[in-house]
Amino acid sequence: MTPAPSQWSLLPDEPEAQALAPDPLALAQAAALRCRDGHFYELTGQVNQPGEPQGGLAPRWQRFFAAGGAAGWRDLSAKALRVQRRVLEDGASYNVHSDAPPLPGQDGPALARHWPLELLPMLIEPDEWRGIEAGVAQRARLLDAAMADAYGERRLLQQGLLPASLVLAHPQYLRAMHGSPPAGGVHLHLLAFDLTRCADGHWWVAGQRTQAVSGLGYVLENRLIIAQQFPEAFRQMAVQRLAASYRDFIRALTRLSPAGERSRVALLTPGPRSETYFEQAFLARYLGIALVEGADLAVRADKVYLKTLAGLERVHVLLRRVDDDWLDPLELRADSMLGVPGLLQAARAGEVVIANAPGAGWLESPGLTAFWPGVAEALLGEALRLPAIQTWWCGEDSAWRALRPRLAEFIVVPTFAASSTTRSFTPIVAADLDGDALRALAERIDADPTAYTLQARVKPAKQPVWTRGALEPRGAVLRVFALTDGQGGWTVLPGGLARVAPKRDALADAWLSIQHGSLTADTWVMTDGEVDATTLLPQPLQAADMAQVHWTVTSRAAENLFWLGRYTERAESSARLARHLIDASLMGQRGAMPAPMLPLLDALARRHGLLAPGAPGAPDDPAGFGRALLAALLPDSGAHGVGWNLRALQGCAQALRERLSPEAWRLIHEAAAQFEQHLRAVLDNPAQAAPATDVLNVLARADTHLAAITGAQTDRMTRDDGWRLLSIGRQIERLSFHAEVLAETFAQGGAGPAPLALSEEGFALLLGVFDSTITYRAQFQARREAPPLLHLLVHNTDNPRSLAWVARTLRERFAKLARHDPDWAAAVAAGLPVPEAWPLAELAAPGPALVTQLRRAAAQAGELSGLISQRYFAHVIGAEQRVWQ
Repeated sequence: MTPAPSQWSLLPDEPEAQALAPDPLALAQAAALRCRDGHFYELTGQVNQPGEPQGGLAPRWQRFFAAGGAAGWRDLSAKALRVQRRVLEDGASYNVHSDAPPLPGQDGPALARHWPLELLPMLIEPDEWRGIEAGVAQRARLLDAAMADAYGERRLLQQGLLPASLVLAHPQYLRAMHGSPPAGGVHLHLLAFDLTRCADGHWWVAGQRTQAVSGLGYVLENRLIIAQQFPEAFRQMAVQRLAASYRDFIRALTRLSPAGERSRVALLTPGPRSETYFEQAFLARYLGIALVEGADLAVRADKVYLKTLAGLERVHVLLRRVDDDWLDPLELRADSMLGVPGLLQAARAGEVVIANAPGAGWLESPGLTAFWPGVAEALLGEALRLPAIQTWWCGEDSAWRALRPRLAEFIVVPTFAASSTTRSFTPIVAADLDGDALRALAERIDADPTAYTLQARVKPAKQPVWTRGALEPRGAVLRVFALTDGQGGWTVLPGGLARVAPKRDALADAWLSIQHGSLTADTWVMTDGEVDATTLLPQPLQAADMAQVHWTVTSRAAENLFWLGRYTERAESSARLARHLIDASLMGQRGAMPAPMLPLLDALARRHGLLAPGAPGAPDDPAGFGRALLAALLPDSGAHGVGWNLRALQGCAQALRERLSPEAWRLIHEAAAQFEQHLRAVLDNPAQAAPATDVLNVLARADTHLAAITGAQTDRMTRDDGWRLLSIGRQIERLSFHAEVLAETFAQGGAGPAPLALSEEGFALLLGVFDSTITYRAQFQARREAPPLLHLLVHNTDNPRSLAWVARTLRERFAKLARHDPDWAAAVAAGLPVPEAWPLAELAAPGPALVTQLRRAAAQAGELSGLISQRYFAHVIGAEQRVWQ
């Protein structure tokens, strides 16, 4: 007798499976693993009961699998691979903070983890969605009304419908905003509700997000990827599209603004180290609004302005992703580097719409859950349509005393966010604690009951996940979004962000976090009406549109581009100098380096950050000097050498992700990561007694990476003002570095009959550092004379490494950058060096006058850097007069 095939025998790539069950519905039914009893299973649309067989596919899943046919079923594994490839191509990520060393100028590192997107969407029928939509819109109206009351008349507190200790004692209730109606009269503009389907088949509210709501960008990314994998199912099942909701949301925000349709909208981000920075940048691009950090903005006369290269431009609407505490260092956290000084005053003055209004965080407290039904009756005259998972705030003495003996039945969650006056903690499943731990928890609650809330345990629904040829049930929570229409009403986005457990039967309760490994899934809301065909994807431009095309370069982006150029050049120069110094130190250790060269080597290494403080000197300890050179290459050595500069370059590139191509970002990331990885492998190898040769190979690979980065910057970037600043940064760095090396070499060697610069070693060092050895040999063969050397390195305007070429390029790029301020540009240009005009006599017989000229040229490069920073980045001279309303 032939044994019955197991569920694992019907894999989609086995021909036997195709022969036995070519019907995709039969294949799906056979591949469906059994859901745990007592949980609603989305795949079957019912709850498994003990001892009973699992039901068949729900009608919506039958339509889904039937749309693709048997070929679509067999292609599921390939589709899953295509999803992951698309995530990688898009650079979709979620930053997870780690313990690795921080980048220069950052508080701590973050690990960018690829966005965890599951292949199969969550499917919601039209009737079911109408119930969700009505319940979510009602709760949005309720929260906005409660927010208006809390910052206005406070009737809910006076009537005892909300406890004052849950509202006024909440660290995210901002007293500074009391009595100040927001611009447009709307406090809340974007809300998120986390829903879970319980064993009764109904949707319950598990939580809500009200202050800096995340997820809208990821919803778009998921939809754009998953809809392409199942085009037939997407079309046949009449899945409602999302674009109209996003369009209407931006229109609603501008409707609330004092400037109306002329409003400039910006998305305020905490920056690249935010967990959800990718989706913030993605959402801003999709909506066609500026992505700004706090440092990009300034408040003048209660108005908010964006700092750009063209001056200050008015901002009327801020869609914020910065939490309340960090919004304004003048009135909130003084140590905040994420906010904008004076922003709260601008909001009180009604000059800017902040979505959501500052001070909305208290609405997220789970301690308030039990009070919302009574508040809804008072404010709306309605009963809540969507129930919430039952909670009990321990600050109510009677509730806590009644439930204390049953503590093991609940999940214990924090009432408040962490602050200087309140404490927070990870939710605790009390049933997982032993007797001693449970008693200790009860005693902690006794000591501070207001800080704790008890939540009933529920059995969340299971979502099918495609893994290893099977449909595996995993716990799921759905986040849906409510968007204001600007007129007192709410639109619920017809879709959402489903979070799915990372493995089967994990996280049995409704605590699913992407931070801790959960997956996400697209959410398809089907409609029995017309599918909205609105799109916000770019439309073809007409010839008349070209005259109005304008790309604003923010001052922050400009500054990062400027320093991207400087750090690229600095890394390249320091790597080249380090190679020559390591070679020279090896010669010195063998006694083959002339003694007069050793002080020069030491001075160059210290001046250009290639030695850590306290390192041995080359003249006194050549061997120790050589070891110190190698150690100082690492980014955390205490020196500002090659590794440190590569990390700084990576930090600037990270802040410019929205302007850099994926290839350019990958080059920079690989240059920094591989340099450190390979260098540590060499230096940490105990079997490697003399690693200098291997270190030189690592430096050579870094040179190759940096040459590719230079090529990308030169040949693959648009020549706008941002690029000009990048190029100016490079030329400032090159002019300063080369002038200082020349000056130090001629100053150390003196002007005697045989100056050090003209010795065999000094000559080779200068040509090598200037990357001009081949050019010199081609033009002047083996001559070791000052005039041809200085002609090539100072006067020659055809040599891109010469001071004359660098200074001329710097003047040209600066003139184009400052073309709107010709008088200021001319005054600044008059202070720049003109090496091609330096007297030939000084080059023929170099001496103190040449050294003075060279040092003056390096100083002038630094002065130009300061002037550019003041005018274009800090807006403290001149440009602040150009204010655009």
